[in-house]
Amino acid sequence: MRRRRTALLIIGAILHINNYLVTYLNASVQGEASHMSKVRTAAQAVAAIRDGATIAVNSSSGLCCPDAVLAALGERYERDGSPRALHMIHPIAAGDMFGTKGIDHLAIHPGMIETIIGGSYPSGPSSAEPPAIWESIGRNEVAAYNVPSGILFDILREAAGMRPGVLTKVGLETFVDPDLEGCAMNDRARQRPIVRKTMFDGEEWLYFPAIKPDVAIIRATTADERGNLTFEEEGAYLGAMELALAAHNCGGKVIAQVKRVAASGSLKPHDVRVPGILVDDIVEAPDQLQTTATAYDPAISGQLFRPLDSFRMARFDVAKVIARRVAMELQPGWAVNIGFGISANVPRIFIEEGRHGEVTWVIEQGAVGGVPLLDFKFGCSANAEAFVPSPHQFTYFQAGGFDASLLSFLQIDREGSVNVSRLSAKPHVTAGAGGFVDITARARKIVFSGYFNAGARLSTANGQLVIEKEGKVAKVVEKVEQVSFSGPRAVAQGQDVTYVTERCVMKLGPQGLVVTEIAPGVDIDRDILGQAAIPLAIASNVRPMDPALFRENRFGLKLGKAA
Repeated sequence: MRRRRTALLIIGAILHINNYLVTYLNASVQGEASHMSKVRTAAQAVAAIRDGATIAVNSSSGLCCPDAVLAALGERYERDGSPRALHMIHPIAAGDMFGTKGIDHLAIHPGMIETIIGGSYPSGPSSAEPPAIWESIGRNEVAAYNVPSGILFDILREAAGMRPGVLTKVGLETFVDPDLEGCAMNDRARQRPIVRKTMFDGEEWLYFPAIKPDVAIIRATTADERGNLTFEEEGAYLGAMELALAAHNCGGKVIAQVKRVAASGSLKPHDVRVPGILVDDIVEAPDQLQTTATAYDPAISGQLFRPLDSFRMARFDVAKVIARRVAMELQPGWAVNIGFGISANVPRIFIEEGRHGEVTWVIEQGAVGGVPLLDFKFGCSANAEAFVPSPHQFTYFQAGGFDASLLSFLQIDREGSVNVSRLSAKPHVTAGAGGFVDITARARKIVFSGYFNAGARLSTANGQLVIEKEGKVAKVVEKVEQVSFSGPRAVAQGQDVTYVTERCVMKLGPQGLVVTEIAPGVDIDRDILGQAAIPLAIASNVRPMDPALFRENRFGLKLGKAA
């Protein structure tokens, strides 16, 4: 009996010690996790950014925009007068004109920005007040550059790998080329060139030196306390990993804004897109918008698939006529890039005509498949098949790995060159080039779309185009204001280039523009040749555009019919 009692006492003591050790170890682990937490306020996260720092920001207008961190940075300057003379890098625009201030948190403070290198800039309607960053550029207060988005991602990737810079043919014979503008947007930038031409292996290339960021500001949905980042409610990854690598490997700091913070070790490894080893500070911003003027749409992040009949179809007007004709240029099974403007409606034409899924849409922000969204949600897709990091998407584009691109134009000149990136009278109406130059550099087939001139009042009746009042501004001109796309280079490379307008279709040939189709109801001499600022050739086999395009009912889209 005594032995049994002694044994029970010993067992009890062991269990007590074991419970004490478990409690102690759990407390120690929790204390260590708490000690390792990287969560900061936005003000704390930006407190160490020094004067003259180079800051890279991952954003696409409102999509993935780390607006709370940028706001805190602007507030610090307003309070302390520091940091000054910052060098900002934005592969795609940070902020918009619909409530997400982005770069304007900084641009409203004279002296805060010394240099800005952007793939694109916040843009919006001509009737709206321009963003502060555009006014700073126009007043020559900052050195501003418009570098193609894909090249900017390449520049940061080379910095991350400690390589000297980027050799590329993207941008040759466009405004990117130092023989033209060298990406400079104002006089201050022209005094400090950032690109030069060089010979390598017997060929001419553009060379951009790598830029080493001191700070990367990125955004995700969830971070754990160790800084691991997941993007489950985002509509894209953009270049979050590439920017974080560049800043970290160059000895800099990575700040991640997120919607929520999770316990250490609670995130699934396959969901983590940026590992915590690269992240220094986490800023929780529970009210962050998913994208421009959108708190959260589960279809944008692929957490819900919308029925096709839930998508708003374009109302019938002349712009829809143009989009329909553009759709006829495509072939089943193609991967097709689309840009902002009239061509953004082509996926809706496919839905309306019962052809959805016969081509795959790819956009520069990274969505593959699904239905690209319109207006201020452009850059997002609903029902996407995949999200690819933007730098990888741009590699796909730069090499011409896709089948066709559908893009807009502001002007076309006699050589077939296109301006889409500059409108001097209202600069903020165009965002700059964005990924346009990367996409068109080697695209096998390009379909540009737009109105033949600006300001015309147009309608349709009985399967014909009706020009109620003629426009006053020619868009087919002697020389474009800025060369976003080089017609001569496209001819030399054998690219297939088509221009679709409401009154005619044109093709690019060795001698320039050739009219191949004419809208029903249009007088070729009065309405086409008389409204172009240059002579246009007329194809010997010129034919009418399909009258069905100009009627409200479905027109019976047949892919490849235009070919």
